[in-house]
Amino acid sequence: MLRARLDGADLSQARVAADLTGASLVGASIAGANLSADMRNQSMGLMRAVLKSANLERLNARGADLSRVDLEFASLVGADLTGVSLRNAQLGGADLTGVTVIDTDFDGADLVSAKLIAPIGLDRAKNLDKAKNRDRLIKE
Repeated sequence: MLRARLDGADLSQARVAADLTGASLVGASIAGANLSADMRNQSMGLMRAVLKSANLERLNARGADLSRVDLEFASLVGADLTGVSLRNAQLGGADLTGVTVIDTDFDGADLVSAKLIAPIGLDRAKNLDKAKNRDRLIKE
């Protein structure tokens, strides 16, 4: 599904394990969806969602499982990540400007060169202290 156009799509509660590199999901909903790696079924390699360089602006991801998802260089400007699991997710170079991160779990997430500017609810984010490369976040 490389470069797929899914703007405004409703993928709420879906199970997604696809390569969506360069896809556009502007204003889409993945609320309650599971895009994480299925660690029980890895004989063919890591099966998970890949959203490298995807446009996820204004995405509604409330309660979604994005554990181990590749979000490198994705644009999540204005996305709602309330209650999202980003455990061990790859967020290198991602634009997280204006995201809502209330109860978002950052345990093990790689934040190298990610832009975390004007986030909403950062004081209520979970395990930000356990994220990788926090010192290399861009905050201004």
